[in-house]
Amino acid sequence: MTGLGVDGTFSVWAPTAGSVSVVVDGVTWPMAAEEGWWTATVEGAGPGSSYAYALDGADPLPDPRSRRQPDGVHAPSQVWAPPGLPDDRWTGRGLPGAVIYELHVGTFTPGGTFDSAVERLDHLVDLGVTIVEVLPVNAFDGTRGWGYDGVLWFAVTENYGGPDAFRRFVDACHERGLGVALDVVYNHLGPSGAYLDRFGPYFAGSNDWGSALNLDGPGSDTVRAYILENVTMWFVDFGVDALRLDAVHALRDTRATHVLEEMAVHVQGLEAALGRPLTLIAESDLNDPRLVTPREAGGYGLDAQWCDDIHHSLHSTLTGETQGYYVDFGDLDTLGAVLREAYVHAGTWSTFRGRTHGRPVDLDRVPGWRFLAYLQDHDQVGNRAGGDRLSASLSPGRLACGAALVFCSPFTPMIWMGEEWGASTPWAFFVGFDDPGLQDAVREGRRREFAEHGWGAEEVPDPTDVATFERSRLDWAEPEEGQHAWLLDVYRTLTALRRTERELADPRLDRVHVDVDAGARTLVVHRGALRLVVNLGAGEATVPVDGATEVVWTPFEVGLSEAAVVLPAESCVVLRTS
Repeated sequence: MTGLGVDGTFSVWAPTAGSVSVVVDGVTWPMAAEEGWWTATVEGAGPGSSYAYALDGADPLPDPRSRRQPDGVHAPSQVWAPPGLPDDRWTGRGLPGAVIYELHVGTFTPGGTFDSAVERLDHLVDLGVTIVEVLPVNAFDGTRGWGYDGVLWFAVTENYGGPDAFRRFVDACHERGLGVALDVVYNHLGPSGAYLDRFGPYFAGSNDWGSALNLDGPGSDTVRAYILENVTMWFVDFGVDALRLDAVHALRDTRATHVLEEMAVHVQGLEAALGRPLTLIAESDLNDPRLVTPREAGGYGLDAQWCDDIHHSLHSTLTGETQGYYVDFGDLDTLGAVLREAYVHAGTWSTFRGRTHGRPVDLDRVPGWRFLAYLQDHDQVGNRAGGDRLSASLSPGRLACGAALVFCSPFTPMIWMGEEWGASTPWAFFVGFDDPGLQDAVREGRRREFAEHGWGAEEVPDPTDVATFERSRLDWAEPEEGQHAWLLDVYRTLTALRRTERELADPRLDRVHVDVDAGARTLVVHRGALRLVVNLGAGEATVPVDGATEVVWTPFEVGLSEAAVVLPAESCVVLRTS
């Protein structure tokens, strides 16, 4: 792909406009129309030129396919050309056997940029991470935010350094053997700077976050092509290895071929052309295994999905929280089931929804690596009233038990930044909009949301206050200190175990068995000849384990006999059996 205007040619889709002009470096040029597309060639224009489109004589607007917005999302676009092709020596990173690390560039380091993030990549390599997943980086209004209020999907935000810096980040990851996954949002646009509807029928209906994309109405062919062009750009021009697709259940599409299936076919073609594995990971609350079932078997053909049932089971069991959507979780039997089957709701009753929900996974055919397992993620931390992490309420021992359950599961493990050392810093919801009215709306909306659950206004951090953002930055002095260093060693050892003990990385769900003793608060997870034994109780527990021969790993003092293991409270051990 090449950026618009690189060779002096500008084009934009505006099928209902009576006239369109392009303003290049302050000079207005008329454009010619053909089948809804308007085109003009401007001699002398090229990389670095500023440009914007004026529709029917109105004020010029940034390009919907802008590759750079140096002065913000309301200002003119800038012609940008990729700095050559990504390194063709990079052969890619597939998802099977991977360990993923999710991070937010703005709060990962004190600098909050791609370049400063590069300085911490060696920490991830030492941790045993293989794929770095980055929260959305496309252009949004304001100086800070999670990234889910993006409005120009092709432009990398200048807050983190812009498109050249993102390419440097991707290249630096690849130099260290790290794949890069990028979170992309195709289900909505942010509330400020979203001008797509001025150009054409990009929207149809609404969802929980605002206007929904037009995927199946008149004009939707071009809208779908717009999405696929964006997918292509990330893989080709920036060299990313995977895309995490935000909230795909909000993509309303009644066509015979769903846009997700069309995307999967498109990416398979790119994969063949580029000669390296490319991965699509969905976020979905549908509990529908068709998403990750190959097209040959009647599925959509996506590679994997985030699995909130695994998270919810782990979180509610470890914390005892059963309010809200945790009401369907919390007991050990449910946790045992989800470790075997990925979904708790598989055509079964959901109290939270008041109906049956989901569809079962075919345990004989669908490998566990297609489901991402995690103790925490940006949503599950940031959407708590105070942005508090598990480390704010759980003991180091219980945190280690949770980590062991994730890394000894048949699923693909994912770590949320700072989780590996039990970071004491919160990660709250924050925005940086300049519009005072929008600031007030976000602030009051956040307070109303949590007031319904008993939180006072003073207990909910102001998302518009820069201090809320600053408090959410990781403290990189912590990993070397006390219990933080102890927990970090736990994570490093667990990632190494998945490499050295092949049974732990075995994705075959039909080979996983779990013994639960709800009264004693213990679990035994069977992975081939290995046993993960977990004691979540408040006191010492003696757990029968037939044929145990040696301790493979534990950070605790345990006692092993021929038929049982004795564990202290809130502890775990991996054993080998004969």
